[in-house]
Amino acid sequence: MNLREILIDIHALEEDLLSFERKYGIRSETLYAAYVSGEEPEDDSWVLDFGEWASVYRTWLARQAEYRNEVQRIQQSTPHLTGLTGMIHVATATELYEQPTAHFRGL
Repeated sequence: MNLREILIDIHALEEDLLSFERKYGIRSETLYAAYVSGEEPEDDSWVLDFGEWASVYRTWLARQAEYRNEVQRIQQSTPHLTGLTGMIHVATATELYEQPTAHFRGL
């Protein structure tokens, strides 16, 4: 994935995370910490949502790391934003809404 694709994926994942946070009234990092420590949700009907939420959060963490690594790689040859601006593509409104999300690929 290139820098733009990673960023698009991060934004899509953040939308999903925000939806869960609004629904359940807690931050994603709070849910994830409880989930990985083995805590069960209060209501059995929440189990599937919590599993999906944890998966989305884990993917978001991975994409954040990919983004940092890609920025670091680009900036090794050209420091600061100079090296990154050559990678920037200003998307049109059509591109933004037609871009498929990729956050369920590969993890």
